[in-house]
Amino acid sequence: MNPHQVIDIFKRAGVLSSITGEELMVETINSGRDIRDILVDQNFVTEESFAQTIAVELGVDAVDLTGFEPLPALIHLVPAGMARLHEVIPVMASGNVLTVALGNPLDTQALEDLRFTLNREIAQVVAPCHQVKHLIATHYGSEETSMEDVLEQLSVREVTELDTGEEEFNAAAAAAEANATPIIRYVDLILDRAVHAQASDIHFEPFEKEFKIRYRVDGALYEMEPPPRHLAIPVTSRLKVMANLNIAERRVPQDGRIQRQIGDKTVDLRVSCLPTQFGESIVLRILDRSAVKLDLETLQMPQDIYEYIIEVIEKPNGIFIVCGPTGSGKTTTLYACLNKINTVDSKLLTAEDPVEYEIEGILQVPINEAAGLNFARVLRAFLRQDPDRIMIGETRDLETAQIAIQASLTGHLVFTTLHANDSTGVVSRLIDMGVEPFMLSAALEAVLAQRLVRRICARCKTSYEPDEALLSQLGLSPYDIGDKTFYFGKGCSECNQTGYKGRKGLYELLKVTDPIRAMINEKAPGVVIRHKAMELGMSTLRADGLRCIFDGITTIEEVLKYT
Repeated sequence: MNPHQVIDIFKRAGVLSSITGEELMVETINSGRDIRDILVDQNFVTEESFAQTIAVELGVDAVDLTGFEPLPALIHLVPAGMARLHEVIPVMASGNVLTVALGNPLDTQALEDLRFTLNREIAQVVAPCHQVKHLIATHYGSEETSMEDVLEQLSVREVTELDTGEEEFNAAAAAAEANATPIIRYVDLILDRAVHAQASDIHFEPFEKEFKIRYRVDGALYEMEPPPRHLAIPVTSRLKVMANLNIAERRVPQDGRIQRQIGDKTVDLRVSCLPTQFGESIVLRILDRSAVKLDLETLQMPQDIYEYIIEVIEKPNGIFIVCGPTGSGKTTTLYACLNKINTVDSKLLTAEDPVEYEIEGILQVPINEAAGLNFARVLRAFLRQDPDRIMIGETRDLETAQIAIQASLTGHLVFTTLHANDSTGVVSRLIDMGVEPFMLSAALEAVLAQRLVRRICARCKTSYEPDEALLSQLGLSPYDIGDKTFYFGKGCSECNQTGYKGRKGLYELLKVTDPIRAMINEKAPGVVIRHKAMELGMSTLRADGLRCIFDGITTIEEVLKYT
């Protein structure tokens, strides 16, 4: 449910003030919880009064579905998959008009989908969410039940022998299998479940005797109930059909894209196929535009780092570099910076491999190495397009680095990312690439290193006393911690028994001031620059991790793992 929309409705209804609305918005983003649950938990509303207020806003009736038993004929009007996907329960049918209650009453896309699919007029009533969900589970079964049904259909169904050897792969039969209804339903369920679990990737992995499917949620991989091994080829073929890839070609890597509507969200899936010993491994990267927060404020950086970054990104020229390993949120940080300075009076250009999220008002160019369109070539073309700010997805080689520095010295502000372990490592890395130290020191304004650690689940957060061995790994003694409280997540249904829900950034900012510039010119080793930066007040990734531990945001184990 869109938290902005809900908060605006309750502000208009006089339930929330502007200040309270902003605080709830921040809490929703940080905790990853639904705004409705937060409003109910904090006693601003009850489930019933929430439904009542939304109904008044929409100009429809609020109903109480306690004890309501829809007739079987009514249930058959809405297919089970659609009922679960859109969280919809039919309440009444009259002529060509079907009246429904939605789990998310503000989901206009669900109403449109129902109108189109059922070819009926759809009227809406608003009921408490828990009542709608209970009726769906009772009359349509849960998602797990649905998954079991599909797997049962697939196990009794004869699957054509597709893999009779590399030379004789039956492409026509594979295409037929990929378009069979149970395979379509099975793949759709996997994708829908992954998006609802807020997974960032889905891995389909064929082995000799099994076919594994795993989700990556908050940076950690979780295995799904594995399907039968013989479904490996039909499932991978289905994914390749959806991504418009060649299903007959199984010997070379392929890349594609799937766009999918899930509820009221448009989700992009980036598809990568890799030939392995026992078949094709497919990884889908889920790019959920509604899940990414493209605001610097919501990244919750320490105040001094946030203020310095604002200062840097408003400069007319220079280079700002974000570094960290794959999956540390570098691109999101740069998008948030671009969003901040995306105004009518400045021209912004980005070169990305690939473009992950489209931003209104910014010209974004996808890199295409096969066509000879690399970062260096795009960057040269950018300089003839009269830009004010330029973002380069990644600085991978000397040529790109030199053109970026040249661009910054000729009056452009350049944003880029680099793979390095810490902020001072970026300086050593660029000099090792062959960048002249005097040019680097003149152009560089700041380097931000970052990591993502998992947040402790707010629902099952529990305090505990860490043992001395664990504290010593952090370089702390019981004397250092005094009366500070430490927390961990016990595991609950909200966090899928992991103890974690959502992620938080750890940040380390190297401010390139005159003493640092002098050291870069002298080709000082990274470790010497690091000591100097810490003398000048730089807070390290480990120090930011300790702050998050003491604030009860994350655990000791997470900070030790990533810093």
